[in-house]
Amino acid sequence: MAPSSAAVTAQLRQIVHYHLDHHSYDNAHFFAERLAAHDPRAAESAYLLALCHFRLGDHKSAHEISKASGYRGNHLNCAYIFAQTCLSLERYKDGITALEKARGLWSYKSNFGKHTATTRAAAPDSASVLCLLGRLYTAYDDRKKAILNFEAALKANPFMWDAFQSLCDMGVNVRMQNIFKLNDALIDGMGLEQPSGILSEQRDNGIINPMDPLPKKSSARTAIFDAIDPFDSQRSAASNEVLLGNNYLSSGSGENDFMSKIHAARSRMAAAPEPIHDPVESPTVTNGDTNFSRVGLVVEPPPAPTRRTRNTQPADQGSLDAAPKPGFRLTAKRTQRVQDEYPSEPNPAILRTSAAAGAGIERKRTVSGHPVQPRQPSEEPGAPQRRSARINMFRSANAKTNSTAVAMGAAATRELRKARPQISRIMRPNSSGTGVGRTVSGNRKPLEENGMDVDQAEAPRVKEAPPQPQVLKNVESDVVKTEEALRSLVDLLKKLGSGYLALSQYRSADALTAYMSLPRAQHDTPWVVSQLGRAYYEQASYAEAEKYYRKLRILAPTRLQDMEVYSTILWHLKRETDLSFLAHELVDQSWHSPQAWCALGNAWSLARDHEQALKCFKRATQLDPKFAYAFTLQGHEHVSNEEYEKALTAYRLAISADRRHYNAYYGIGRVYEKLGSYDKANTHFHSASSINPTNAVLICCIGNVLEKQRQPVQALQYFSKATELAPHAAQTRYKKARALLALNRLDAAQKELEILKTLAPDEATVHFLLGKLYKTLNDKGSAVRHFTIALNLDPKASQQIKEAIESLEDDDSFDDSMMA
Repeated sequence: MAPSSAAVTAQLRQIVHYHLDHHSYDNAHFFAERLAAHDPRAAESAYLLALCHFRLGDHKSAHEISKASGYRGNHLNCAYIFAQTCLSLERYKDGITALEKARGLWSYKSNFGKHTATTRAAAPDSASVLCLLGRLYTAYDDRKKAILNFEAALKANPFMWDAFQSLCDMGVNVRMQNIFKLNDALIDGMGLEQPSGILSEQRDNGIINPMDPLPKKSSARTAIFDAIDPFDSQRSAASNEVLLGNNYLSSGSGENDFMSKIHAARSRMAAAPEPIHDPVESPTVTNGDTNFSRVGLVVEPPPAPTRRTRNTQPADQGSLDAAPKPGFRLTAKRTQRVQDEYPSEPNPAILRTSAAAGAGIERKRTVSGHPVQPRQPSEEPGAPQRRSARINMFRSANAKTNSTAVAMGAAATRELRKARPQISRIMRPNSSGTGVGRTVSGNRKPLEENGMDVDQAEAPRVKEAPPQPQVLKNVESDVVKTEEALRSLVDLLKKLGSGYLALSQYRSADALTAYMSLPRAQHDTPWVVSQLGRAYYEQASYAEAEKYYRKLRILAPTRLQDMEVYSTILWHLKRETDLSFLAHELVDQSWHSPQAWCALGNAWSLARDHEQALKCFKRATQLDPKFAYAFTLQGHEHVSNEEYEKALTAYRLAISADRRHYNAYYGIGRVYEKLGSYDKANTHFHSASSINPTNAVLICCIGNVLEKQRQPVQALQYFSKATELAPHAAQTRYKKARALLALNRLDAAQKELEILKTLAPDEATVHFLLGKLYKTLNDKGSAVRHFTIALNLDPKASQQIKEAIESLEDDDSFDDSMMA
């Protein structure tokens, strides 16, 4: 018979997903082509084939394959993969159109809490699609819609970290308390009424007992035998069922009535206390229905055991004996035996009493010390027993047992509490054989009757609380634990988000405070260490930043992100050897990374080989046209070569790659300052300062331009602000002192210069300015002393210093000729 087309399609899809889950993309691609050939009209086939191409990095092929269904928005998965390829191929408008057309398929969809180790969501939810839309709108330069989509994504799922990062990188003022918080939709999505989504997996997999967690992909034997519920149909009929797909089908049609009765018994006794059976032994099935008293399996081959069949005359014990069915499958380790401790009369009270007594006789010990499931003795003549036991047993004992069953059931609970001697390992004389059997090396030894061979420690189990409330308590505790875990994760995200937001707004001190409050384990992760180094770098604390980046190289030696910043820090510290080693290490590690070429370019720049540095920076921009910092470094090298037009072009390319790249605005301002266009320079310095308002260098540059425009009062304001932001920056304090001298505020200038002398005692310009100050104060001795120190520190400026000494007798105005 020819196979079903639908079955072949399902199997091919399963094979493709199997290889995708195991990251075997070549195999997945091969079978995805087979699937597309077998079922070419299905959109799912096109999606799987496009997904395989996308995972393999072939974005153009993925774009073409998913375009038919994706662009029209008919299939959500196709539209999503199509939009992903549009983002990488810079076809932003097409990707936006596809997702907008498919909005009806994802607008109210949420997959949060539905992902576990064994389950996955088939299609993306609204948070994922909104985040992708935000990225597309950002690339399309539609800032307003990008912000709206990122905000909606975070509202649907606060764990969309890339959406938060994008908002911060765009300079949006984000309110942390409104983003990282638990909302009703998030809690509902987690399904906190079920612990960690495990119970939903069990229901999907057909497991009857919802309180017994089992892995979804367990084998047939595990799924059947490991369940605790004694009324589980899979477990009770494990010996005569076969596994087909995800369903358990009975091997004999005559068992249908048997299975239905067990289901009925389970539904009637769901609220009754159930004994916890040992998973090694199959439990006894007890049913209140008088038409179906007991069914059991005997496993002791050879000879083949007999099986008790159903009979509507339970009083006739002989009528219950029957041979097993031909399709009966025997198991070597699990048995279910006929138990006759209940009376034949349909008395529910007696049945419940006997069931309680049976629950009390629950566990015994084998010779090896392992607990076993107690078994009531079989009154069948054909029941297999040890030869020594058969000699002492008579069928008359069965009749005696049946005649006294009612009285025994009434007193079973009291008798269980009686003390008893140690259990004998052999059959006691005059025993009727009604004791619980003990398995030793496959043989059975009947022991004391009336259930008196139960340990005293085990007897109180008769009054144990029902297991269901305890399990419910466990579920409730799991719910509390899940919610507490979510809250702890949200608190962690608040700290990380506060640090990232502060650093994106260049509030380095606040970022350092937020990151330092993290737990030690999170504090020592590569991402956090890199952020700490970046914060110190923005503060111009290059020595401290270098410590963190050195630590980062130890933690993650293969990490490339932010290595261009590390190379710049080494450039500022003039560590030529360390920078050269870093550059060659990065190039050897990843020849095609722009960060490696930026590090190599900085090494050549420190060696004053600007042409080689330019080649490296251009190579970095070829590898990543959106790498704004590489364009900025190109501009710096062009300025060093006095190629101002080329520098302006490079800086503008950097701004087109990143609108918030303040370094490029700073570079353009420097070029215009050198060209004498102070108004344009002031405009670009202000633009850079608006992006990074805490950068003292940018504020100081604005003061320089104002000073050159003969506006010393306004310049002093900016110098004072820069000094407050960077109190240990000697250059900034020097310019403030010079502005104070120009305004003839000698006391304030002298105070600043004394601080500056402590910060930079070997700087010739500081002593030269102090000499000018003391000259104005008519302190000629101090003036000559500082002029002499400046001459010794900088012999190249001897001409200016000698002229200043000779002019001590002249009443000239302040002239900082040395620094002009």
